[in-house]
Amino acid sequence: GQVAESGGGMVRPGESLRLSCAASELPWSTYGVAWVRQASGKGLEWVAAIWSDFSGSYYEDSVKGRFSISRDNAKNMVYLQMDSLKPKDTAVYYCAADQDFRVEWLVTNQPSPHKDDLSYWGQGTQVTVSS
Repeated sequence: GQVAESGGGMVRPGESLRLSCAASELPWSTYGVAWVRQASGKGLEWVAAIWSDFSGSYYEDSVKGRFSISRDNAKNMVYLQMDSLKPKDTAVYYCAADQDFRVEWLVTNQPSPHKDDLSYWGQGTQVTVSS
């Protein structure tokens, strides 16, 4: 199985982007999905996460009220709508997936993600916010 991101690009402050995460050959309807970002020279950072049955979600404090995560299990997709983008949102954004319980435990108990925490990672998509 694999996941792949799309939708990154360069925008001005205050503008919006929607990232997409497409899954293949995974039991998507039972997997939680997290968006993780990495700014240049910095470590990985949780951004948002959503559980398989839509029962809950997580947002990092700096994106609350600006970003929204959603999913369409029929299409094996997860989306990250990013509004009111700021220069500090500039980073490579990754989609990562694993069993629900693991995603939920990690985002709520582990301050920073590591690549070996979750089983499936995409290649990343660059988001640049600059005037």
